[in-house]
Amino acid sequence: MKKTFNYIGFILMLLVLSMSETFAQQLPQFSQYIFNGLHVNPGYAGYKGEPYIQSTYRTQWIRFPGSPETFTVTADLSANEGTMGFGVSLLSDNIGPARTTTGMLTYAYRIQTGARSYLGLGVSAGVSEYAIDGSMLDPNDFPDPDIPDGLINMFAPNLNTGLFFHNDRFYAGFSVYNMIGKKALEREDFALAYHDFHYYLTAGALIDLGEMVKFKPSFLVREVKGAPTNYDLNAMFLFGERIWVGGSYRSNLKIWNENLPENLSNRNAFATIIEIFATDRIRLGYAYDHNLNVLQDYRTNSHELSVGFYMTPRRAVMKNQRWF
Repeated sequence: MKKTFNYIGFILMLLVLSMSETFAQQLPQFSQYIFNGLHVNPGYAGYKGEPYIQSTYRTQWIRFPGSPETFTVTADLSANEGTMGFGVSLLSDNIGPARTTTGMLTYAYRIQTGARSYLGLGVSAGVSEYAIDGSMLDPNDFPDPDIPDGLINMFAPNLNTGLFFHNDRFYAGFSVYNMIGKKALEREDFALAYHDFHYYLTAGALIDLGEMVKFKPSFLVREVKGAPTNYDLNAMFLFGERIWVGGSYRSNLKIWNENLPENLSNRNAFATIIEIFATDRIRLGYAYDHNLNVLQDYRTNSHELSVGFYMTPRRAVMKNQRWF
């Protein structure tokens, strides 16, 4: 009976993943998602094999008025000898007068596909609040009937799904975000642009370069209809199993959206990333994003800070190493 329910759940998951449509607008991006896959894939929940909490703060294009600021708190753990994962995600994203707040609960069922390999099938469900403060806008003609006098907000249900495969040396994942909730938005003119289908495809590997050095190349592809295909190419080095140092190159391609304006394909940036195990339980991270396009002359770079806490010390014996 237990196996029957597992197979039914697997089939339902594939059906949900195949029913998606795509629209426009990017969700908040993070440079340090490579150390916390819960930002881009619900199937990641439970991967670390122990309770883990992480908080991330990102400020983007710091010299622009109303530039994006994003704050998240995520937590996940495994149960039932690693066959199940649970997670919680809280996100606050502010861009000028607009604010998005999201809370999600995650469940992942982890199937052991080999001696040291697993396939996680995850679902996140929750609610998103979309708000806009009209008092922060400056209309050309006053009063403007299309601009609210004060703060207005609305709520929409939300659903994300994902598959995450990994073994000791390789991982790959595919996920879909914002799968429901579009029709629940009453004022599409201000909220629709924030709630659209997003597709994520990611993979990476770990390569030994000696007893003290490991190399982890990886990539992430984001796809949204109405926007260029966005990709990250990452290269990280691990020294002494304590310090991660590397970088990420981010750019766009016109794969499915060939009719987009030419200037949308030039949003290039490079990120320098460092992650340190400050103690056996505390992990600190910092990323500095530097624009390589027309914004580079305005010094509108981005900063990202993260703090992670493991409930179990690193010296404890684990089934799954924390490489990914």
